[in-house]
Amino acid sequence: MPARTPEQIRASIEENRKELGVSLEKLRGEVTELTDWRKQLLRYEREAVIAAAVAGFVIGGGIAAVGGIVFGGRRRRRRRR
Repeated sequence: MPARTPEQIRASIEENRKELGVSLEKLRGEVTELTDWRKQLLRYEREAVIAAAVAGFVIGGGIAAVGGIVFGGRRRRRRRR
């Protein structure tokens, strides 16, 4: 490998610095876009509504099941008397 002059090394460092700056700005823009939850919600509105409905169904079913276990036993005992 041929020896590089100090000027060539400085030019290479400066070019790398510029490329890094461009890459950082691009990354900053992508991170900003991905972390904008309002934009993501609008973009995936249908999927979010489906997920909320499923979560509500599961949570509601779990609460109903626990209520049936807790309060259902009392009702059964009263019916036997």
